[in-house]
Amino acid sequence: MSPSPTPVIGIIGGSGLYQIDGLENVVWREVATPFGAPSDALCFGTLEGTPVVFLPRHGRGHRIAPSEINFRANIDALKRSGVTDVLSVSAVGSLREDLPPGTFVVVDQFIDRTFARTKSFFGTGCVAHVSMARPVCSRLGDAVMGGCEVLGIPARRGGTYLVMEGPQFSSLAESELYRSWGCSVIGMTNMPEAKLAREAELCYASVAMVTDFDCWHQGHDAVTVDQVVAVMTANSGKARALVKNTVPRLGKHTVPCVHGCQRALDHALITAPDARDPAVLARLDAVAGRVLRR
Repeated sequence: MSPSPTPVIGIIGGSGLYQIDGLENVVWREVATPFGAPSDALCFGTLEGTPVVFLPRHGRGHRIAPSEINFRANIDALKRSGVTDVLSVSAVGSLREDLPPGTFVVVDQFIDRTFARTKSFFGTGCVAHVSMARPVCSRLGDAVMGGCEVLGIPARRGGTYLVMEGPQFSSLAESELYRSWGCSVIGMTNMPEAKLAREAELCYASVAMVTDFDCWHQGHDAVTVDQVVAVMTANSGKARALVKNTVPRLGKHTVPCVHGCQRALDHALITAPDARDPAVLARLDAVAGRVLRR
């Protein structure tokens, strides 16, 4: 197996994570994409010698609502910036009694209930279908869980993240429905982010930071922003410590992902080569250039 390029770790910071502790040689840089502007400039730096690219998902100051995030531009910008692995950090509500506020869940499955977002880089002119059976990279998940154990962060390995459209929180009926489906946490931002990361052949892992019990829980039937922010502030310190612990270890990974994340498009393109739209192919230069140039 041939060596891969030096790992470059992308960090997508959600609510509460707006900076990376210990980052050196910091440069904020605008990155243009064929899909429009990302949420913000990207922050380039190194952490104990490992290249890092940080992107605040909602923009600095939390300017962008979940449904208005340009997910395609965010993932494209990370890919064309050389990122190989993505750690996604987001605030969520808990749908389980045994996942109280302050718990980190290294999720391994998603249910996508969003409906107002563009969910693929591909479409008419170049159609592709990637597998989402196992939507996160277990290698990254293992590394994150190891960091939680070292730091003493309450964490759970595995769980299903229900992604809702928002921006409103759930109704009680919705919350009870999602609990009946066996979901662990609920949030508004990891879809279509995880789908696009798979299309871009990026290793992807999600760290869901529980800020509250969703409204199903007795005494938590009216989730407020103030309550969420209070726990989010405590979680953000743990998240920064987790990133600082995990990134250098991921930087030592020097072979292609054994789970095949970096070859997700090998058998995904279905449009015949002579039927592909050149304009569409031009937009896919960063995301799918590896297979389109074959």
